[in-house]
Amino acid sequence: MSSGGENWILQHPTYQLMKSLEVEDSEQIHAAFLVYMDLSEIRKWKEVSCVKSPALQMVLLEGKEKEGAPIQTILPLPVHRSLSHKSIRQVLDRGSPALLCAVASDSTLVYQRMTDGLVTPDPPAGPFQDSDRRQHRKRRLQR
Repeated sequence: MSSGGENWILQHPTYQLMKSLEVEDSEQIHAAFLVYMDLSEIRKWKEVSCVKSPALQMVLLEGKEKEGAPIQTILPLPVHRSLSHKSIRQVLDRGSPALLCAVASDSTLVYQRMTDGLVTPDPPAGPFQDSDRRQHRKRRLQR
């Protein structure tokens, strides 16, 4: 591999495969490649592959978090890009659990689960659960 910075990326077989999908957005392809490397090399996801979304003209990734887990769809997106409801719907309509991965210019990756509809958050955990008792104790002490 050459020592010329990002030249190795351009030569990587998966990057070449992504380029062959004929998505014109080279910045989104680069983002998809960074996410691919994170999932397959760092997080050790299984069966990570790239697919073209003709409707979005973007590279999507698919993979399993671990062996036997369901396939998930990942939408890699440069962080400064906006995303329409229609685009999100295109990803969710694929039928598998979906993640959005925002890719910053410094290669920082932030994953966010996308769901079909609103999801009720888990109740707060930790010191928040004690707040009612503390307030009651304070009131008692003030008498």
